[in-house]
Amino acid sequence: MSDQKKIAITGSSGFVGSRLVAALKIRGYEVIRLLHASTKALQPDELLWNSERGLAKPESLNGIGAVIHLAGRSIAAGRWTEMEKNRIYDSRVTATKRLVKQLLELGDRPPVFIGASAVGLYGECGDKIVDESQPAGSDFLSEVARDWEAATLPLIDAGVRVAHARLGVVLDRNEGALAKMLPLFRWGLGGRLGSGKQYWSWIAIDDVIEGLCWLLEHAQASGPYNFVSPEPVTNAEFTTKLANAIGRPAIFPAPKFALRLALGEMADGLLLTSCRAVPKKLQAAEFQFHNPDLSAFFEQKL
Repeated sequence: MSDQKKIAITGSSGFVGSRLVAALKIRGYEVIRLLHASTKALQPDELLWNSERGLAKPESLNGIGAVIHLAGRSIAAGRWTEMEKNRIYDSRVTATKRLVKQLLELGDRPPVFIGASAVGLYGECGDKIVDESQPAGSDFLSEVARDWEAATLPLIDAGVRVAHARLGVVLDRNEGALAKMLPLFRWGLGGRLGSGKQYWSWIAIDDVIEGLCWLLEHAQASGPYNFVSPEPVTNAEFTTKLANAIGRPAIFPAPKFALRLALGEMADGLLLTSCRAVPKKLQAAEFQFHNPDLSAFFEQKL
C-alpha cells in the first residue's frame, strides 16, 4: 500500500521544483528530494539521483505515492552544437528511461508519475490554435519532448497513472525568461524579436505550481496537459505589454538574422518559433488560472 502523502521529486532545486517542494509541504506532503549531486551530507529527505546512473538507492522509493520528474538540462545553457543537443536529449530522454526502469523494478512501485514536457513538442504552428491533440512537430525540441513523454510508456503499460505537463514559457520576475528580459526593458533597450508575429504560449509560475498539484491530486488526470495561459500572445504583444507595465519604450527590435547569427539554431527553437497553444484539457476540467491575462500579471507582479 503506497503512502499517498509521500512524494519524490527530481529537479527539486530548480526554478519550478523548488517552488513545488514548498507548495507540497504546505499541503501536508512529505517530500523526498532526488538530488543530482550533493557536496554535503544528505538529509533524511534527500536521495542521490544521477541522470547518467539513475537512483543510488531505488529501494528507498518503495511504497511512495508519486514521482514528479522535472529534471533536465536547460535548453538555454549554451549554443546548440551537436554535443550540446546530445546533452539536452540525454538529460531528458535517456535519464527518464533509466528512472522508469528502476521504478518498474520496485516491489511496491509508485502508482502515479508526473513528468515535465513542453509545448515545444508542437514545433512551428504559425497562428493555428493548438491543443493537446496536435501531433508533434519535426524540429529538435519537438523530438526531445516527444521522446521524453514516450519514455514513460512502460509505466503506463504497468498500470501507473502518468501525466505530462507540457510547459510554455514560465514567467516569474526573479527567474527564467522574464527575469532575463527585465533589465533590458528597464534600460529602455527592449523590443520585439524578429517579426514579433510569432506566438508565445506563456504561463505564470504560480499557475504551474497549482497545475502540478492538480495533476497529482486528481485521480482521473492522465496523458498530456498544456500548461499555458488561456490567452497566448504574439511576441510583439508580449514586449509591448511588458514595456507598458514598467513605463518604458520597446523600440529596439532584434532582427531574425542577428538572433540567428548570435544563437544559431537556438534562436529559432526558443525565440522565433510560433506556438499558439491553449490549455484545452485543464479548461475542460475547470482548472482555475490565477493569472490568465498577461497585462494583469505584469501589473501585479512587476
